[in-house]
Amino acid sequence: MTQDFNSRIIAPGGTIGMIGNGQLGRMAALAAAELGYRVHVFGPGHNSPTQQVCAQATVAAYDDHDALRTFAANVDVVTFEFENVPHDSVKLLAGLVPVRPGWQCLHISQNRLREKTFCNDHGIATAPFAAVRSFDDLTNAVARLGRPSVLKTTELGYDGKGQVKITDDTDLASAWTDMNGAEAILEGFVTFEREISVIVARGIDGKTACFCAVENRHANHILDVTIAPAPIRPALRQQAEHIACLLAEKMEFVGLLAVEMFVTRDGAILVNEVAPRPHNSGHWTIDACVTSQFEQFIRAVCGLPLGDPAHHSEAEMKNLLGDDIDAWQAILSDPDAKLHLYGKDEAKPGRKMGHVTWLKTTRPNSAL
Repeated sequence: MTQDFNSRIIAPGGTIGMIGNGQLGRMAALAAAELGYRVHVFGPGHNSPTQQVCAQATVAAYDDHDALRTFAANVDVVTFEFENVPHDSVKLLAGLVPVRPGWQCLHISQNRLREKTFCNDHGIATAPFAAVRSFDDLTNAVARLGRPSVLKTTELGYDGKGQVKITDDTDLASAWTDMNGAEAILEGFVTFEREISVIVARGIDGKTACFCAVENRHANHILDVTIAPAPIRPALRQQAEHIACLLAEKMEFVGLLAVEMFVTRDGAILVNEVAPRPHNSGHWTIDACVTSQFEQFIRAVCGLPLGDPAHHSEAEMKNLLGDDIDAWQAILSDPDAKLHLYGKDEAKPGRKMGHVTWLKTTRPNSAL
């Protein structure tokens, strides 16, 4: 691939190819339209959240190479709102059109073992971990890391799926059976004060721009509330932002990288995982920042100058899961609430249907 291919600027009027068709793609497509771009989305399923708001859609499986070739011929750059795409599919696209972030970045972030190893190799701390590819591996890893600990699949798990907590009462044979033979990772249990995340953009020129660190609070392993900025000491905030920028630099990243971290009770920061795309914990930026994470995402992917990530307001963002969406009228009746709905057909338990953001001078009402 030539340097010109890597550094190509996509001017407004161009077409952005979006792999994945969920709510992240939807909000990115809306931001792209404001900058004069068209979005061509690729993914399975009709009437997806992204398809509803973009210029063109290819409905196909992520491993349909013929469809991918046709898709690549009709876009100027490819990016992702969903990273769990077969490795061969990403490499195929990278030979046909600029892909940002590059397939190597996706390869790292798709696998928890590669991800944590990459962090440690660059001096970035994580929870202690061990590879688990057999029952014997699990037995040895538990003996070394202790209980409690967490057994996770290395790939495809999210929102608490694909993981088992190992406690004093856990039968290891049953825990290994739950992995269905998949490669796994055992992570030592971390006693932490709070979870935070930092979203950083990196352009084709290597320049970075960080959104402030935020605190994330979960319910049933799913993000419930994000508080921006995180109520932590300035030195910790600077350290977290430095870690995010360092990871983006070492990955030679172009696009938007979200880094989830734990702040331990003794003030240490441990990286939990990374996401090479817009992130749920950045939705508040739509209403509270000079440049939202979605506009910044489009700027970085297209090779434009990065925008100002500064926040003009503090904010609290709450996910609307499943039947939470039924409160839409009450939310809209609150003059301080900013409601964002994702256009999904069916509200299922735990399914992200939308979110609502309140700025600093307001407090959430009793609708939720």
